[in-house]
This record gives sequence, structure tokens and C-alpha cells, in this order.
Amino acid sequence: MLKVNDIVKDYEVNSEKIRVLDHINFNAVDGEIIGITGKSGSGKSTLLRILRGVEPFGEGTIELDGNLITPESGIDGIKFLGKNTAIHLQRNFGLWTGPAYENIVRKLSYLSVGHESLPSKDAPYFNDMYEESLKYLKLVGLEHKAQHSSNLLSGGEKQRLILARQLAARPRLLLLDEPVTMTGPDTKQEVMDVIKDLKNTLNIPIIVVSHLPEIHIYLADRLIYLEDGRIVEDGEPKVVLKHFLKDLKPKVELAPVKKKEVCIKVEKLSKRLALFRMGELLKFDDLSLDINKGEILSFIGPSGAGKTTLLKMIEGLVEPKAGEVRYLHEGEWLDITRYSRKRMELRRKISIMHQEFSLSLHSTIRQQIAFKLSMKKEGAIDYARTKAEELGLTDEMLDTVYQLPDMKSEEREQALKDMGLPDDIFSKLFPQVPNTDVEKYSIPIFDALNLPLEILDKIPYQISGGEHVRAFIALALATSPDILMLDEPFGDLDPVTLRDVTNSLKTVNKILGTTIVLVSHHMDFVKEVAHRTLLIDNAAIIMDGKPDEVCQYLIDRSNAAYLEHTIEELAE
Repeated sequence: MLKVNDIVKDYEVNSEKIRVLDHINFNAVDGEIIGITGKSGSGKSTLLRILRGVEPFGEGTIELDGNLITPESGIDGIKFLGKNTAIHLQRNFGLWTGPAYENIVRKLSYLSVGHESLPSKDAPYFNDMYEESLKYLKLVGLEHKAQHSSNLLSGGEKQRLILARQLAARPRLLLLDEPVTMTGPDTKQEVMDVIKDLKNTLNIPIIVVSHLPEIHIYLADRLIYLEDGRIVEDGEPKVVLKHFLKDLKPKVELAPVKKKEVCIKVEKLSKRLALFRMGELLKFDDLSLDINKGEILSFIGPSGAGKTTLLKMIEGLVEPKAGEVRYLHEGEWLDITRYSRKRMELRRKISIMHQEFSLSLHSTIRQQIAFKLSMKKEGAIDYARTKAEELGLTDEMLDTVYQLPDMKSEEREQALKDMGLPDDIFSKLFPQVPNTDVEKYSIPIFDALNLPLEILDKIPYQISGGEHVRAFIALALATSPDILMLDEPFGDLDPVTLRDVTNSLKTVNKILGTTIVLVSHHMDFVKEVAHRTLLIDNAAIIMDGKPDEVCQYLIDRSNAAYLEHTIEELAE
């Protein structure tokens, strides 16, 4: 049994004390699944890290099976929680290459000797570890995949294998932090059914943190609602969710596309993606589609179906083996997948948000928008070409530098290293932008996103979770791009904040006519925001049509029983 009494947690940010958990109290009995929900930044994940023993707390006590942990317990308390709890983190895909059972054996080895080296099959204890690994694989329904390489498992199977590794620690408390948020309906259903089975087979308290109401309806025996670090309500999931969703704003109407006018032509794309020595994973073969001006187009499909790779090829960040992605640019069709002198001007009209989007923690919103404008405002490319010539950079190198801010940080750093360029190359190539220009570009965007202009001079920790996301959208839209590309950037948002963002995207589309192409696993979001939806599976387009119909087809095909209720139904 778990007893949490008066837990208090403060953070100090820039000499300012911020209370993130304020006297948290609840109990969880063996064989009970407790759900925890709340808006982004309400303290859910911090509470789980405290229970895991990786985050200190200032006041209160944690009691697990009669063992009391206080802030004064020190290293002994940390060790106790570390040994007796297991946590499954959101976006956790860390697995060893090799047969599935070896991932469990490595975990057992760590518990025995302190490191995850694979013991020799001749070792006297190997057979015992192997048999024990099969027991944990059976708990998550993977015993028949024991000899299959982890790299070749499906998304849901990988998630279950990661969960089996946590169970191998024989925890007395299982903590699940957004365990299925960034996965498709098929994977979500698969993993949640395993969690339900574990409730009965393990008979220990299980705590599930998620902002997705449908997860709690399907899994939780009880639901705790956190707001501003306090427990607002603790009770029956449907009742608590109704109160949590009380601030859900009405939907903004989606403006129709006035006429079909193709602005992007994807023509006969072919691309083979393989893991070294592991066989083929995905094969795009002559894939074609048209994207219309002013349209909001969504890609949905199972985890690992090829949605993100397709989007990256459309963005020109991944080069196909064959085929073209042509954009209508100033009256001519340009292929973005291959270098040309005009490609930078084309990229200037495109803005991209990836899954791992984040605002710089130490810069104001104004400073971050100014950097974006320095690269994409009118005349920036001509200025950069002059500077590049002075620095001895070829136009093709400049073209590569120009696309780096649209890439993940680790990819950007590696590319700069490969070219032998310093981190400050951007400030050398692109002109500084005055504050007046920042405000000129920001005012119409902030109006469309319902953002107060005063947040321009704030840094990210000083604004709310919803403002943080909309500020990043404002950053993406600051240069008035014709096209906005979104790769599941809103998967971590609670439904109240997500509705604000969804309404903002529809407003931007209506007022500015921005063409939006997005990838999402969230069916309610896609149904609300898109004009048209494509179902992608095995690197192919399976269905192209109205969002309601395409989403329902995927739900039915995935046997996603957890999606029985819509957000609107739960809010009533």
C-alpha cells in the first residue's frame, strides 16, 4: 500500500521560489490503478519523480508497505524508492539490439551485479535468468516473441518489452508517466490492455499519469485532478473528468477551402529505410499526392507507418531515392528535395515544428522571434549570400546552413561539426532585427493566436503551458510563411490547452490562409482541425478522405475500444 502525506516541492528559478506541489495527500491500495490528470505544468510528472526517488521533496512523507520516507531520509530513502518502484517514461524507446529476452536478461543482470552486460550462455546462472525473462515477457504477452530482435518488433511490442524490463525489477509500486501518449490507436490499445492485466497479476498499486481523458476512463479505478500543484478532486474518473473539462472552450468553425488549387506536388517518391544487418523496415514505392493551397491536411496511421519520414521528405529534410516534391514558387515548380539556387527562397516560405519543439529557456520570446526573422525576413538571403562569400562558404553550404534551424538540435550540431562551422555562424550570416520589426510581425500573429503582446518580453518559465505552445506557433508563423509543417508537436498537451491550440490553428488558417500539413496520433484533434486526412501504413497511402471517416476507419481497424467516448461526451 502507498500513502502520500503532505508532499511539498519547490523549485528555485532565477532566484524566485516556485511551488509546484502544495501539500499532496492520497493513498493507493494494492491492485488499484490511480490516474492522475491535470493541465500541462500542474505537477503530475514531478510527483511521479518524487515517488520514484529521483526528485527530492521539501516536506511530507511517503509510506510504501509500512516503510516511511521523509526529506531527511537521505540516500537510504532514495535507495529504497529506487529499489521498490519502477517507472515507464513517456517517449522511452531505449532497447538493446538483439533477441527480446536478452533485454530482460540484461535488466536482471543489472539488478544482480550493477550493470547491463549480457552474461555468457555458459554461465551457471544463465538458464535461470532466461527462464525468469520468459516469465516477464509472458506478463506483457510477448513470450512468443522471445527470440525476435527488438529492432523488428512493432511499436506496441517495443512498448510492452520496455514495460517488461521495468517489471523485472519486481517493484512494489509501478509508475507510468504518459506511457502511450506518442503512439497510434493500435499501440495505445495494446499497451493499455497489458496494464489492465497487470493490475490483477501483480496486485500492487499502479499510478498512471496522463492528460488524455480516454486513458483514465479505460484504465483508472480512481482519478486525481491536479491544478497548480494542488489536488482539486479525487474520485470516480467520469465525474472528475467532467470537472476537469469544464474549461474546454467551444470549437472554432473550420473555414472551408474556397477552391482546390494545388501548391505542393508529391510525385512518385521512393525511399527504402533499413537498419544495418536488421533487414528492411519501410519501403516507399512510387507514392504520389497533391496538397492544396489553404488546406489543413493531416497524416494518421499506426506507429512506425512512415508518417514522419513522408513529412520530412515533403519538407526537403530527407532526400528520397527517387521522385520529386515540387512546390509552386513564384509561378514555377521547384523540387525541394534537391539543391538549387532558388531553394532557400522556397524554404523562406515554409515553417516547421517537430515533436521535440521547445523554446529557448534563457531568451525572451522577442529575442527568439528576432532570430527567426533574421533568417527569413525579406532580404535576409541576399545579405547571407554576401556574408557567405566573405567567409568562403559556397552557396550549397549556405543552403545547408539555412535549413539547420528546422532540424532537431542534435542533427543541427552534427551538421555544423561535419562542415567545420562554429555555433555562432547564424549571427555572422544573418542581420540583427530591430524590436520595431519584431512587433510589426508579431501583432497580427498574436491577435490570431489570442496571445497577449506583453509575453514578448518574458522567458518561457514565466508563461503558462498553453501560452508556451502558442508562443512557439507564433515563432513558427512570425515570418508569415505560406506553409506550416507540424510533426506531432502537441502530443503532450492536456485537452483544455489542446482545444485552445486547435482553435488557434483554425483561426490562423482562416485569417492568413496558411496551408498546414500535420502528423498526429490524436483522433479528436485530427477530426477537429483538418479539412482532409490521409491514412498511412507500411509507407503507403491506404485512405484519403474526410477526417471523420478516415479516423473512424483507423479506430475500427485498431480495435481501439478506449476511444469509445469523445471529448465532448466526457465534458457533458
